[in-house]
Amino acid sequence: MPVKIRLQRKGRRKRPFYHIVIADARAPRDGKFIEKIGTYNPMTVPATIDLDRDSAYQWLLKGAQPTDTVRAILRFKGVLYRKHLQRGVDKGALSQEDADRKFDEWIAEKEGTVAERRAAQEQKDADFRAQVSGTPPPPPEPEPEPATEEATDVATAEDTTPPSATSELDAARAEAEGSTPESKAAAADVAGEAKAEAEAAEAAGEALEAANEGKDDSGTGNIAKEV
Repeated sequence: MPVKIRLQRKGRRKRPFYHIVIADARAPRDGKFIEKIGTYNPMTVPATIDLDRDSAYQWLLKGAQPTDTVRAILRFKGVLYRKHLQRGVDKGALSQEDADRKFDEWIAEKEGTVAERRAAQEQKDADFRAQVSGTPPPPPEPEPEPATEEATDVATAEDTTPPSATSELDAARAEAEGSTPESKAAAADVAGEAKAEAEAAEAAGEALEAANEGKDDSGTGNIAKEV
């Protein structure tokens, strides 16, 4: 009875998912099978393959023929490499320990490469989702408390008053209050002048009184002489 290692399609439309089975070559593709040895999902990057290597290797030794796709899967998972090493052991080119060691090293390296590819793809998908969704907007800042109308009017008037008008306004206020240095100096000058005038007037009055007294004395003497 010819035995083949082939894929059995599962999944829904446009989303295929396969079982790796050992089946009779005369059976339908999705019909009865002898043994299921793994699964194959081509929709992921890289493709997800779950395979029983020992079972696949034993069936190869028994003469089962894989299809082209399954052969690629067996090569990717190292089953064909193990068969190649075992042929070298049978011919005496390698010992069983060396063959097992090489196979284990090859599997470890292969699994590491697959893990790196899967991590890189996950990071790429995460970056794409972040780019599509975008960064969240910053939280809104708290609104300031509303100011009263009087304070707003005063602030507006102060802001709109030109510098020259402000200086003139300040000078007028200071002059009205009498607190500017110029007004104080002017007031001092006026007070000094008024004081000097008062002193001059007082001196003139004293001189006039003295002159009148001398005139009176001279007139009295003249009268006395005439009498």
